[in-house]
Amino acid sequence: MAKRKKEDSNNKNNSLSENVHIKGAGQVQDEVITNTLTGNFMPYAMSVILSRAIPEIDGLKPSHRKLLYTMYNMGLLQGGTIKSANIVGRTMQLNPHGDAAIYETMVRLSRGNESLLYPFVESKGNFGKAYSKNMMYAASRYTEAKLAPICHELFDDIKSDTVDFVDNYDNTMKEPTLLPVTFPSVLCNVTTGIAAGMASSIASFNLKEICETTAALMKNPDHIISDTLIAPDFVGGGFIIYDKAELDKIYETGRGSVKVRAKYTYDKKYNCIDVTEIPPTTTSEAIIDKIIELVKSNKIKEISDIRDETDLSGLKITIDLKRGVDADKFMAKLYKMTPLQDSFSCNFNVLIKGRPMVLGVKSILLEWIDFRLECIRRRITFNLDKKRKQLHLLKGLSKILLDIDKAIKIVRETESENEVVPNLMIGFGIDEIQAEYVAEIKLRHLNREYILKRIKDIEQLESDIAELEAILSSKNKMKKIIISELENVTKKYDRGRKSQVLYEINEINVDEEVEIPDYPVTLFLSEHGYLKKIKTANLRMSGEQKLKEGDKMLPEIECSNKDELLFFTNEHQVYKSKADDFADTKASALGEYVASKLEMAENEKVIYMAVLSEYTGYMIFVFENGKLAKVDVSAYQTKTNRKKLINAYSSKSPLAQAIYIKEDTDLVLCSSGGKMLLVNTAAILPKTTKDTQGIAAMKLKKTQKVTSLHLYKEGEFEKAWRFRAKNLPAAGAVPGESDVAEQITF
Repeated sequence: MAKRKKEDSNNKNNSLSENVHIKGAGQVQDEVITNTLTGNFMPYAMSVILSRAIPEIDGLKPSHRKLLYTMYNMGLLQGGTIKSANIVGRTMQLNPHGDAAIYETMVRLSRGNESLLYPFVESKGNFGKAYSKNMMYAASRYTEAKLAPICHELFDDIKSDTVDFVDNYDNTMKEPTLLPVTFPSVLCNVTTGIAAGMASSIASFNLKEICETTAALMKNPDHIISDTLIAPDFVGGGFIIYDKAELDKIYETGRGSVKVRAKYTYDKKYNCIDVTEIPPTTTSEAIIDKIIELVKSNKIKEISDIRDETDLSGLKITIDLKRGVDADKFMAKLYKMTPLQDSFSCNFNVLIKGRPMVLGVKSILLEWIDFRLECIRRRITFNLDKKRKQLHLLKGLSKILLDIDKAIKIVRETESENEVVPNLMIGFGIDEIQAEYVAEIKLRHLNREYILKRIKDIEQLESDIAELEAILSSKNKMKKIIISELENVTKKYDRGRKSQVLYEINEINVDEEVEIPDYPVTLFLSEHGYLKKIKTANLRMSGEQKLKEGDKMLPEIECSNKDELLFFTNEHQVYKSKADDFADTKASALGEYVASKLEMAENEKVIYMAVLSEYTGYMIFVFENGKLAKVDVSAYQTKTNRKKLINAYSSKSPLAQAIYIKEDTDLVLCSSGGKMLLVNTAAILPKTTKDTQGIAAMKLKKTQKVTSLHLYKEGEFEKAWRFRAKNLPAAGAVPGESDVAEQITF
């Protein structure tokens, strides 16, 4: 018995394994990678492009359209607001991508979020702010919404067969493929999207300017767009810096960029700047973080405090200024260094009949005109058919007027209900549709007065039909309808420009250096790369210099607080700074770590510091292979404010010593063999190439190398002529007991 149960179990397992067997499972197959990518990625890419990221000619992405159409079906064009969670739940009948994605779409379309110049959703509650990443929107169960009045322009024609409808994802409902918008909404709101292999970034324009431009284009196909369309207009306001060449490029090609700068006011009483409008590409937090970063890096010294004072009245970033700071000059500096001035990149990529196309403003408007003409044609055709049907019915009714008693008699004497319509058709010579209409008239309406009232409409219907047929046969008449609709939209919803256009800018030269206090200081640089700047006047009161364990101080340098510092590193780079960039300190402090201060790479360290009051003199580099390079220090001067220069000196041989000299002088080279060579730098031609290998200066044996270089001190050698060579390279000489041979290094 047990054996039979075991066999049954095995048979059952075998049967189960046969049922779940997948052809090719567990087998490794060779396949060309391009075929795999084509088969798997391309359908996904097409879905993202066509059904998610790129807007269509009505200015909406599918997610926007599904949400707005759901709200329209819920009757939210009229009445009050309802809970957002309710709307989100209903929208999932058309959009199966989850409630979070749907609610985020609603937030962006809302007036409260301030993302759109012409929002489609009226909001109640906290919908966050587009200009702040920290001001998040509340959950959908707390907020309420309804459609904005401008949505009448999206839906008023939708029941007149103006657009096609398709099944939703589970074939239980119908949804529109486009909305019959009565104005070019595609150019009235900012729309951005990242698809697979392409993206879209459409700037927003003023509604009145767009409508006037569209109307002008319908009247004259050669109309110059820039005559009526001034510049983009953003919901956040600010200033548009007018650049005709760049705008014409955008109007023509759909690509380019628009410079937008923040708007501010200066409060003289409190000596502060209030920024109230910012570019659409940034946030208040990004601006504040950037300014704080510049303050910490000592690039901005004019402010004492910055804070976000945004409240219910709107955006406000307050910057407290130090005494004596010119607000306009300071803001000109911030425009160049922070996102307070930024560029909106335009890439007008729009889906036209299922094909992504990058079009200029004129081309988009022409496509919209064609789309709207088709909507008008379908609406007129729909109304024409409706009136023709009504006229047909009324003409049948007019024949009943000739003999109402006959009609009543036919109905009364007809034995079968199914025979009523055929008998009426025979009795009055009307068709089935007319007879059906007559048969459905209520008994109370079978009187002369009712029938005469209805027949009076025949003349009006015939007039309307003739008019509709005339419009349908004339493209110009349909264009006049569109122009009239555009004028009505402008009257209803134009609120003026939000972004002010700056045609001329009084550029303030912010490249001039901020006045740096000039006072004598002493610089102390340690071998480990710590720098102290101590006022020379306070140096007498200073105690012993504090150092890290194992570190030691290099010779001190007296200079001005305005002097320039060049830090040469072991990675053949030089970092430029100013003495003023380092804070005044005391001997008891450890100092600032230069590598960290100047953002050097990991394991990069300072090997020499040159102090310049002006870019005159020479940098001398001596390499272990005995070569000596003389580089004019002007080679390190840059027109821009670059802080790092690569290839600061040659990398062909290890560097033995670097030194800065203001003018030609005597130098002493020392080798590992104990020899010294006295060289006058006047005998060496200076180079402007920073990484020059130099000339052969000291002859060395195979196992020897140059170890150091120092300035010659008068009296260092008893017989200096022994160490000086007539021609280079030279071997030098071994110092005697009477020679001082101090190796002074810097």
